[in-house]
Amino acid sequence: MYWCGECETALAEAEVEYGDKVSPSIYVKFPVKDGKGVLPQDAFVIIWTTTPWTLPANTGISLHPGYEYVMVQVNNEKYVLAKGLLEQVRQELGWQDAPILREFVGKQLELVVCSHPFFERDSLVILGEHVTLEAGTGCVHTAPGHGEEDFYVGKIYGLEVISPIDNSGRFTAEARQFEGLYVHNANDAVIEELKKQHMLLKTTKIEHQYAHCWRCKSPIIYRATEQWFASIDGFRENALKAIDEVRWIPSWGRERIYNMVRDRGDWCISRQRTWGVPIPIFYCDDCGETVINDETIDRISKIFAQEGSDAWFIKSPAELLPEGYVCAGCGGANFRKETDIMDVWFDSGSSHMAVLDTYEGLSWPADMYLEGSDQHRGWFNSSLSTAVAVRGSAPYRQVLTHGFTVDEQGRKMSKSLGNVIDPLVMVNEMGADILRLWVSSADYRNDVSVSKNIIKQSAEAYRKIRNTCRFILSNLFDFVPTRDQVAFEQLADLDRWALLKLDNLVRRVTNAYDEYEFHVVFHSIHNFCTIELSNIYFDILKDKLYCSNSHDHERRAAQTVLYKLINVLVVLLTPILAFTSEEIWSYLRRDGQPESVQLLEWPRPDDKYQDPVLEKRMDMVLSAREVVTKALEEARAKKIIGHSLGAAVTLFVNPAWEQVFVGMTDIQKMFIVSSCKVVPATAPPVNAVTLEHVPGLSVTVESAPGEKCERCWIIDNTVGKHSGHSTLCQRCAEVVSRDGSLTQS
Repeated sequence: MYWCGECETALAEAEVEYGDKVSPSIYVKFPVKDGKGVLPQDAFVIIWTTTPWTLPANTGISLHPGYEYVMVQVNNEKYVLAKGLLEQVRQELGWQDAPILREFVGKQLELVVCSHPFFERDSLVILGEHVTLEAGTGCVHTAPGHGEEDFYVGKIYGLEVISPIDNSGRFTAEARQFEGLYVHNANDAVIEELKKQHMLLKTTKIEHQYAHCWRCKSPIIYRATEQWFASIDGFRENALKAIDEVRWIPSWGRERIYNMVRDRGDWCISRQRTWGVPIPIFYCDDCGETVINDETIDRISKIFAQEGSDAWFIKSPAELLPEGYVCAGCGGANFRKETDIMDVWFDSGSSHMAVLDTYEGLSWPADMYLEGSDQHRGWFNSSLSTAVAVRGSAPYRQVLTHGFTVDEQGRKMSKSLGNVIDPLVMVNEMGADILRLWVSSADYRNDVSVSKNIIKQSAEAYRKIRNTCRFILSNLFDFVPTRDQVAFEQLADLDRWALLKLDNLVRRVTNAYDEYEFHVVFHSIHNFCTIELSNIYFDILKDKLYCSNSHDHERRAAQTVLYKLINVLVVLLTPILAFTSEEIWSYLRRDGQPESVQLLEWPRPDDKYQDPVLEKRMDMVLSAREVVTKALEEARAKKIIGHSLGAAVTLFVNPAWEQVFVGMTDIQKMFIVSSCKVVPATAPPVNAVTLEHVPGLSVTVESAPGEKCERCWIIDNTVGKHSGHSTLCQRCAEVVSRDGSLTQS
């Protein structure tokens, strides 16, 4: 068993974590006592170990049956070790020369008897497949009381199981001169004894990965103790089958738990603690018989149901057992209680039956188990075992695992390091939605770095999304859906393109939610707000929204799209920005609609928005917009223009591009310039601007002719032609005259 001397308890594999530890590295001689006619009496078998404290429990030396072993001469002594490690050992021990005297196969050395290096005890040479040539000497020090492989191979050969350690991890009297020493502090004493007996060839220090208790963080030991076990052999195959009926998110979780269950030994269900759920077992004081049967379990379960499990510690055995109960073996009536508690993983692993079968509105199995990636060996595993053993199937339909939060340097959160981020503090500083947005932006499948600076970066993304929604709402102030909506067929190409992109977003985000890929949700919505809407659609739309007649068809068409956009966005955002989406809905909601955004239906994809021809055409127009933007930047740098509306743009296009712009009116609005001409040309002017990834199109920029309208800022030849509004263009003059208002963009 894994054993923690600090916590004084056995540990499950799930309670063990690995960390760096500096340990002694020693080479030790075991004198040959009986060579069985194969080895001479003056030879030594060499072992290597990093746990000198286990040597008092040594009862054997394991060799691999198929490996080649050699006996070499070094100075005046003969040493036996694996041939495959001879050169490595020679260099480690500084042997100048080590001629081979004899060679053997491991099987030939079976049952050779060696003497323990400092106790009057035999150490039997045995064979084991666990021996490797990765390190050491190929001759493995074997202490069945301190290692699982040692225990099992020792059992085959009848080796004595010695574990001279108490619950505190200190040597008992069985360890003789080492009595009272804490095992990890006993290494030096053992090494000194080896030196005293002239059995130590070399000692040094190595840093390696070693098992630690995940509670107290202390190095643990392997210790042979009496424990209660639950065998999983009876339902292992059913458990493996059940694993394949579960959806594992991420998918690699399936392989992790499958391999653990497939290779798992018996489940140690007892722990040596003074708290927890007791193991309901009694022992007869007269004959030592173990008492556990349906009658006693039924009696205890009724007591626990009424009084709780603490009754075990409060009541006497006579009060816990059925009235008049006697030992079936000897008829005795004197009993004592088991003092060990049940493994806490058994408690949590049974929670599905305690919760799902008890509370109204819940049903078995659970839709999902959600926990950290370390729980494949913990909660997920114990829950699977208890459920399959009792009901034959897994207690969950899906299992989702996440990584852990670390700081900017990748270190685990720790109060002692002072790198813990308190979510309540961040909520008070920036609001819950920004914290929620940060969570959604991270790929939880891996460890996630978090700091105040990282979370503050999410505030920028939040501001962009919020401002996008605010822009839409502010431009719907005079829009009445039942009166002003424009039919889809009457929308302009740009408006239909926006709805096409919205439909793509619904499909992508819905699928991402279904797959629990929240970072995809975040990036998709953020990019949609930043690129498709703010940088393109809204930028082009502003002239229609601000400067057109309030009832103009193009303006109402744009508002129709904005209305559809915000109604979809508010729902897509609700699982993440719960408070912001509720606030948006409070402004958007009409009479008769649900009080809360949480009650809205999820948006569904609409195939009528999908138009591959339009999408391809608009993609080309937006590529042309890139070239125009570059040309405007260069013209601005040369002082030809200031604002882009001061420009007159000419596009020189090949036949393919010419088809793109056929029938397209108000092209200048796509580029936010005052005028735009499309000119077929096989060879563009020398001063034309091009982009390598947009072939067949070039752009020139000139200062736009005419005067600047003080309302829409477009430079137009009609400015001053209206008698009542000398500073406005014809379009703006008509709008102002009709609406009786003046709005500057």
